[in-house]
Amino acid sequence: MRTVIAGGNGKIALRLERLLAGRGDDVAGLIRNPDKAEQVRSTGAQALVCDLESATVDEVAELLVGADAAVFAAGAGPGSGLERKDTVDRAAAELLADAAAKAGVRRFLVVSSMGADTDPPADTDPVFAAYLRAKGAADAAVRAHDDLDWTILRPGMLTDDPGTGRVHLAESTGRDRITRDDVATVLAALLDTPATAGRTLELVNGDTPVPDAVADLTR
Repeated sequence: MRTVIAGGNGKIALRLERLLAGRGDDVAGLIRNPDKAEQVRSTGAQALVCDLESATVDEVAELLVGADAAVFAAGAGPGSGLERKDTVDRAAAELLADAAAKAGVRRFLVVSSMGADTDPPADTDPVFAAYLRAKGAADAAVRAHDDLDWTILRPGMLTDDPGTGRVHLAESTGRDRITRDDVATVLAALLDTPATAGRTLELVNGDTPVPDAVADLTR
């Protein structure tokens, strides 16, 4: 299985690349900065340089040809301003979805955010509010693709604690924390479970082993 991951040098993406490559999959990470290529390669993945803020659909589609799945795990990151919340968290996600459809890559996963479907409260920090709106708009655009087998994953507050392998995964979970290790493990399991297509799922810490949590969604 070949999977191409946007935001290839991000904290979740690096974990996912390591998991997939470790089990023998063919993995590539899309990165904007060529200086991050070795970081991606150290996971066993291929590094592909592509700036999703300036690339065209055709350029991205060319990098996706032959892939079985694409994952959007990119983000503007802490310290970025209002403009990049739109150009990365929204526009780049939409670009990757359009490119996947053009390249014939049906399986498509998105790492989104809790609260992306609701308008942020008036007292929300403006940059964080822009981030939530950008994620919500991107998710809506992905859902509109009937030529993609999409699954949208909305993790709770992310931590760098060691993963437990146990989670709560459902359409509504309530707010809680979740380790980046466990997010990556769930993404890998979702890639293996195409029957989860068409679902928007929340993910937090829990008591259910990841394989069971994903399998429960298809029963």
